[in-house]
Amino acid sequence: MGLALVKEQSDVAKPSGAQPLPVLQLVGVRKTFGDFAAVERIDLDIVEGEFLTIVGPSGSGKTTLLRMLAGMEAPSEGNITLRGELINDVPANKRPTCLVFQSLALFPHKTVGENIEFPLKVKNIAPAKRKERALELLRMLRLPESYYGKNVMKCSGGEKQRVALARAFAYDPDVLFFDEPLSALDYKLKKVLEKELKDLHKETGKTFIYITHSLEEAMVMSDRIGVMRAGRLVQVGTPEEIYSRPADRFVSEFVGEVNVIEAVKSSAGEWVAAEGGAPIKLKLPSALTDATKVAVVVRPEFLRFVDKPGAADNAMNGTIYNEYSLGSRIQYQVRVGDKTLLVELSRGNGWKGTLDTPVLVGWDATDAIVVAA
Repeated sequence: MGLALVKEQSDVAKPSGAQPLPVLQLVGVRKTFGDFAAVERIDLDIVEGEFLTIVGPSGSGKTTLLRMLAGMEAPSEGNITLRGELINDVPANKRPTCLVFQSLALFPHKTVGENIEFPLKVKNIAPAKRKERALELLRMLRLPESYYGKNVMKCSGGEKQRVALARAFAYDPDVLFFDEPLSALDYKLKKVLEKELKDLHKETGKTFIYITHSLEEAMVMSDRIGVMRAGRLVQVGTPEEIYSRPADRFVSEFVGEVNVIEAVKSSAGEWVAAEGGAPIKLKLPSALTDATKVAVVVRPEFLRFVDKPGAADNAMNGTIYNEYSLGSRIQYQVRVGDKTLLVELSRGNGWKGTLDTPVLVGWDATDAIVVAA
């Protein structure tokens, strides 16, 4: 099936204005190994054609979740359905899905073409048709057609990654699963392949479910991100929602660098910094109305140096300890008592003074995220 046909079918399946349909649904899914619960009571709808990325620290359960979705593990409790059909006990080779492993799992003794054609050979597709499809996939994955007869072990790391992707598309799956496929690549190549994966997702209209520990990968590629902790999905949302409106302190700290300032309510009913007692103006969410202690989360780009306390809703005295060049941005490490704050400014708006200079660091209440401490 050619790329044009795949795209055409995707457009038919999701006409303009139509609500995307769930392709995979998880209801109360739990996976235990003895007394240990690796995945705990997950409910999740994955819509047709979306790019969903599951992120979380090591041991959070994301790989176990992927293995259940791919048919390599059966859930201990709960149900997984594919377009409404229960697939709990359906093995991986009987599902219209394909998993791209972190190790790629290419056949080292075969050529690039033979690796790509493997799923077609299993389906008893005629040799001429197999080669036609393999060459088409080489073009789609931006590899020269001359690579068809090249031994796969003579390919670079990035080329092997593309071969593995081409083989996955040869299965023509409804859903593609990715288990940290870019983790072993160097930074520059990883950035290239992140964009190419996002382009492939758009061009093919397939459903992508991607597992990674890298939030940066997730933010670049995903339609939605699910954050896991201790076997649970603690938040699912768009990259913007995850970044700007984290559900709790764990998510806010996992999603990039943040400044966390604990605040407590004084006997007079005012909010003050737990360290130092400086007054803090904050925008308290309704869910925390009765709280007496909260965490005020301020991302480095929302902190700034101010001339006087009134120039920002909140201000704290500190000293510039160090600075770090981040290309178009400069990040400053500021010591405020025993706490270190990060301030990130565009290069043109950088600090004009020197290190070890006293400064006033400010932020506005609307630029902070308040979560349970």
